[in-house]
Amino acid sequence: MDNSNHHPEQPQSFSYSVETLQQIADDVLTLAHKGGADACEMNVSEGSGQNVTVRQGEVETIEYTRDKGLSITVHIGHKRGNASSSDFSPQAIRETVSAALSIARYTADDIYAGLADQDLLATSFPDLDLYHPWPLPVEEAIELARQCEAAALATDKRITNSEGASVSAGASHFVYANSLGFCAGYPLSRHSISCAVIAGEQSNMQRDYWYSVARAAGDLEAIEEIGKKAGMRSLARLGASKIATCEVPVLFESTIASSLIGYFVQAISGGSLYRKSSFLLDSIGRQVFPATIQISELPHLQKGLASCAFDDEGVATHPRKVVENGVVQGYFLGSYTARKLGMRSTGNAGGNHNLIVENNVSLSFDALLKKMNKGLLVTELLGHGVNLVTGDYSQGAAGFWVENGEITHPVEEITIAGNLKNMLSGIVAVGNDVIVRGSRQCGSLLIERMTIAGH
Repeated sequence: MDNSNHHPEQPQSFSYSVETLQQIADDVLTLAHKGGADACEMNVSEGSGQNVTVRQGEVETIEYTRDKGLSITVHIGHKRGNASSSDFSPQAIRETVSAALSIARYTADDIYAGLADQDLLATSFPDLDLYHPWPLPVEEAIELARQCEAAALATDKRITNSEGASVSAGASHFVYANSLGFCAGYPLSRHSISCAVIAGEQSNMQRDYWYSVARAAGDLEAIEEIGKKAGMRSLARLGASKIATCEVPVLFESTIASSLIGYFVQAISGGSLYRKSSFLLDSIGRQVFPATIQISELPHLQKGLASCAFDDEGVATHPRKVVENGVVQGYFLGSYTARKLGMRSTGNAGGNHNLIVENNVSLSFDALLKKMNKGLLVTELLGHGVNLVTGDYSQGAAGFWVENGEITHPVEEITIAGNLKNMLSGIVAVGNDVIVRGSRQCGSLLIERMTIAGH
């Protein structure tokens, strides 16, 4: 299954050609087999990037990264051994294979270990348009960062200080191969621009930030927009105060709403399920969300930040409904966790791929505020207070108080608490204000009610 013909043009930023990576894969599999392995899988990759940060108009850091890595897993019977290296020399490859083999010989049997099932491996490799190198001269990167910061500082004279603006460009490519004859890989890119500034009034200081991330530089938000949003968000928080303890509806802004979906994903992922450390055990076929909620996994989205034709084990990915009419349709499983649960891999070794959260009626952000009428809009979460076993949720938060569907004043130093089961089933509405920054795409989420601890 040779996938090298998809990108015949060899990108300038890589030191190793696709052919070289494939040769390394071939060598590893041969050495492992000769060394007594019954099965072997490996991943070899190389990446490079550049990150520039400007603060107060001055260059603060210029970082160049170049990394490469080789990870090898061998199976001898039901024993498994893993070793890795960042050295691609023939001797280092031999030593890494033999390290993996000797680790395998000393580990206990695990009947669930092994390669992915052969019939699940990917056999077609659609081009998902994930590779858009950004040949950005460092002087231009500095200039972009300066423009971004300047736009933030120009928003208002109360923006008195800056934590800087950063521009980063990165690209990598890899080959994954196993002893079932699978060998494929592809190049990918990821670029981002961010800005954080501080607004001040007398002794009151507030900071906020904004950022954009994309596969192609042309898909990033406009430089001035990123700076301006960072500035506006910092200003909006000036004069923030505590509020009295209460129980009210809570609106999670889209920038953080995806974190709730993240906890749902963790709770229905193989590791949490087979360890029985999840508040959503045996949830397939159960109503977890309101009937209006649909969650799809779309691994083949063009330019998607979590798109791929196959997962970390070579298992083919497929579009699927994870939640239909509020009911859980499937879990997130790799081969190992699937076997532990007596199920089959869902192609999620390595995580979820482009989850899209939809509501039968999606509302604009302003319409969500109107629907909430009175309550708390949360724009920032602090700390980690989530227990996946019980679903208990308690996190520090900051945001805005809403009355009569209008934002009245900023709020800080509060804690929001509830239980994830009730929060997920209590989603009243979903916004259409999706901001794509990662593997989960979700607009703002309005939760029926939560406890706010203030004074």
